[in-house]
Amino acid sequence: MPRPACLLPVVAATALLLTACGTDHAGSGNTGAATAEPSSRTQVDDPGKDGVRITSLTLPSASPSASPSPTRSTSVSAETLTVDSGISATYEVTNKGTKTLTYTVVFTFTSADGGAMSNQTATVRDVGPGKTVRGTVRAGRLPLTTPRVTGAKVLEVTKVPASEAPAAPGTCPASGIRVSADQGDAAMGLRVVGLHLDNCGTRDYTIKGYPKLELLDDDFNPVHGIKILAGSTEITTGAGPDKPPQTITLKPGESATAGLVWRNTTEFGTAVNVPYVRVRAKAGAAPVTVTPHLDLGTTGKLGVRPWVRAQS
Repeated sequence: MPRPACLLPVVAATALLLTACGTDHAGSGNTGAATAEPSSRTQVDDPGKDGVRITSLTLPSASPSASPSPTRSTSVSAETLTVDSGISATYEVTNKGTKTLTYTVVFTFTSADGGAMSNQTATVRDVGPGKTVRGTVRAGRLPLTTPRVTGAKVLEVTKVPASEAPAAPGTCPASGIRVSADQGDAAMGLRVVGLHLDNCGTRDYTIKGYPKLELLDDDFNPVHGIKILAGSTEITTGAGPDKPPQTITLKPGESATAGLVWRNTTEFGTAVNVPYVRVRAKAGAAPVTVTPHLDLGTTGKLGVRPWVRAQS
């Protein structure tokens, strides 16, 4: 199950799509209207996490303020009115490994008591070995009642080989097939993560049965000892029945879905956590590495649902 990022419901995460070449200066997200308040920039001595660290924090010198439009006919309360906070953090991503990597980073902006006021996500693509990319992430729009932000930190870092990273939104890989994983769902220890396959190319694409999976550890080495089941009935019947495996031909623009199903039950033995799953739409297809963070407990098994045509 993807680890929750403690997102506040009033704040939407923004993705930054960056490309690395040596030491680059990346653009920033949340590019709405800037606050009119003057701001100050403070250097941050941040040890960071997994090669990602915040280097400075920009805060408005006064709390943001806004007035409802005079043409607005309905009343607006401070609890519901949001304004661009004018808060941002600069960061750098350094690849200390030997492979070109694509990073997904969750940043959190915090109040004086350490509470998370805004979480934002940045995707930093194609960072070569020994290279550094610099960029800016913005806190975005915040309710007027939000406590004053005083800090920022790196909350979570995941990274995959750049050649196997899910395609950027709005782009199509050379294969013509885009594979991704959703945020999933969890209830009473049951985990379900959806896999999505989009034919974004110009030719029909045929799949049959189940996606091909390889479980990987933090160093992208295979994880052994986990039984990958064809179907989810050995895991649960509460998530609905599996459809029988079938041959599906996707025309350009059509999609299919599959699913990963598991429980995080922990009994006797050592709990197993699998951060990465290498997915192939079918045997011989180009691999895509996704990050569902499988907390398999001591169950030793993962159910895989077959591909089914997505409802249009």
